[in-house]
Amino acid sequence: MTSTGEVEGRAGPPLWWVRRRDAVVDLALAAASAAECAWEGIRFAHEAGIPVAAGVLFGTAVGATLVLRRRWPIAVVLVGIAVAPAEMGFLLSVAGMYSLASSEVPRRIIAALASMSLVATFVVMYLKTRGDVEADPALVVSLSGFVAVALTVPPMLLGLYIGARRRLMESLQERADSLERELSLLADRAEERAEWARTEERTRIAREMHDVVAHRVSLMVVHAAALEAVAAKDPARAAKNAALVGDMGRQALTELREMLGVLRSAPPKAAVAAAAAPAVPVGPVGPVGPVALVGGADEGPSLEELEALVGQSRAAGMAVEMVVQGEGAAYAAEVEQTAYRVVQEALTNCHKHAPGARVVVRLAHRDGEVAMQVENGPCEGAADGVGLPSGGNGLVGMRERVLGLGGVFVSGPTDAGGFRVSAVLPLP
Repeated sequence: MTSTGEVEGRAGPPLWWVRRRDAVVDLALAAASAAECAWEGIRFAHEAGIPVAAGVLFGTAVGATLVLRRRWPIAVVLVGIAVAPAEMGFLLSVAGMYSLASSEVPRRIIAALASMSLVATFVVMYLKTRGDVEADPALVVSLSGFVAVALTVPPMLLGLYIGARRRLMESLQERADSLERELSLLADRAEERAEWARTEERTRIAREMHDVVAHRVSLMVVHAAALEAVAAKDPARAAKNAALVGDMGRQALTELREMLGVLRSAPPKAAVAAAAAPAVPVGPVGPVGPVALVGGADEGPSLEELEALVGQSRAAGMAVEMVVQGEGAAYAAEVEQTAYRVVQEALTNCHKHAPGARVVVRLAHRDGEVAMQVENGPCEGAADGVGLPSGGNGLVGMRERVLGLGGVFVSGPTDAGGFRVSAVLPLP
């Protein structure tokens, strides 16, 4: 209801009731009030010297105004005060005062109208009692005050209680609806986080599988191609290449078994806590927060194994030079693993796309960061001559790893016709 007692969101009369039961109650009360006032209108007509029909019609019209008590309670109370001198409208005054007190009308207006009704009832009762009986004036005043208070205060207090209770229930309902909406929103956000976590985990597993398998298998294919080429001409070299293929296959199987063992084992508490944390914002090239590696950082390769990695490429026939600048130190496991994977994937790309090209691997230890660069010269043989497939995910995976640690990744062709991959990782 509005501050004037009107129900919001409703058209004009008679459609101001919210429920059909309210309309039935108001119509019944209005009929009872109209009958009461019509009966009292007969006496009023005799006292006023007007036709009885006019008094009955007047009383009926006055009593019927009670049907407006929900829409215009102020008007109903004012009508009750106005007809108080005619000694009619008992039900009209009581029901009107109750409706006024239970509405959303400001308290100062309720107090003012209640005071006017109290005074009007007191004056009418005082004049009627003083003229009808010979009694002590104090008794007349007390009786008049008691009747005035009895007809005004109880319905007002009951209306105030009912109005406060209704507002409390509406407030509780609004809070319940708000909590339901918040719970629904939280459920949606939890589902989004779970979906993001599943997608991120699939991406990490795919990246790890690519890094572990692609390099080993690429070297196996290169050695197998060399084995095929020299099998008849140079049996010793063919045997050497066959041994290298076997070694590469066993290393690939070992790394795959380790990874599968990690995936099948129970997740550590840190991983569970990370999964329960809010989702990390995702940038245009991948997550921009720390990226946990499958199986934990302690199970990945380190910078100490770069020499062996470069040696494997040399054994496959690639001309690789490694240059190290600065003094190495013990870095965080995720930094060493990311640096190793960047160099590994860059060398794999050289085997795939630049067979016969000269490759330079640079590793620089600096204050607060470690940098790596893999650059190959122009390709001297047929590109992809050994039939190595390319899924186009190598550079994407490297970029995701480096950016996940807050580093810088740059890749692209060189002016000499080769290709360069550079990455800088900040130290925690």
